[in-house]
Amino acid sequence: MIEKLTIEFIAKLEHEKGYSEHTLRAYHKDLSQFNTFLRDEKCSSLKSVNHLLLRKFLAVLRTNNYSKTTIARKLASIRSFFKYLIQVGELVSNPFEALRTPKQEKKLPHFLSISDVDVLLKTPDCSNSAGLRDLAMLETLYSTGIRVSELVSLNEEDIDFFGGMIKVKKGKGKKERLVPIGIHATKAINEYINSRSKRNEDDKKKAGKISKTSGNNPLFLNKYGNRLTARSVARTLDKYLKMSGINLLTSPHTFRHSFATHLLDKGADLRSVQELLGHSNLSTTQVYTHVTTERLKSVYEKSHPRK
Repeated sequence: MIEKLTIEFIAKLEHEKGYSEHTLRAYHKDLSQFNTFLRDEKCSSLKSVNHLLLRKFLAVLRTNNYSKTTIARKLASIRSFFKYLIQVGELVSNPFEALRTPKQEKKLPHFLSISDVDVLLKTPDCSNSAGLRDLAMLETLYSTGIRVSELVSLNEEDIDFFGGMIKVKKGKGKKERLVPIGIHATKAINEYINSRSKRNEDDKKKAGKISKTSGNNPLFLNKYGNRLTARSVARTLDKYLKMSGINLLTSPHTFRHSFATHLLDKGADLRSVQELLGHSNLSTTQVYTHVTTERLKSVYEKSHPRK
């Protein structure tokens, strides 16, 4: 019964909330771990779960040396599941109301310097279509600050070359927003699209087939003419990181952090950055003010003669 409700909950997140595959996998993993814990505790009914059992689960996570951030995420997944159980009438009260989530460590997001971004954007070999595609991807990530899941969901018709805007869809098109895109990124995208038109007939037929069946024209394609995946973007970035000698901890999401940090460093206001990033809450965006504050303190410590 618990497994059945879990599957139904994950399906709701996918079809109604439009969560990404990565998020759905995380929810499924967290809930599977919790279900295993309940079986070990001989708890066969969710109605038997109370705050004492949840505290024991929390203790198990701490014993297994999970970080506070990971523990908080796992508890958030399970808390959402119990809210769903109340909504569908399986439970009448939420045992999480008596459980306090542990305080998380405040980690500043990793971001690239402007010079690192410049080096990385000069790395792709633009003498071929694959290199042009990779440059267009990297330019778009940095120019717009969009998530990698939003990047791979882009279609050709989402790019307004004349107006300098792109239409971004979050979570299977459930939410849309318009984001400005710079001339370097639109130029790279245009050159990539033009290079694609010069492919051999087989490749063009593949791309056409995909467009016909999916009802759109995916912007970023792999060598088989299929829409690129987020994992492929990450692998591509790893390749260029090794070639350029830049911090290997960098991920596609680092471009999002860099985008926000550089905007704030140049005087952008927090509300505007919130809109550009598509954050629902300003508190999510405020982490970047800590980044810029830390940078100011670092410069002060290094430079002031009487610090």
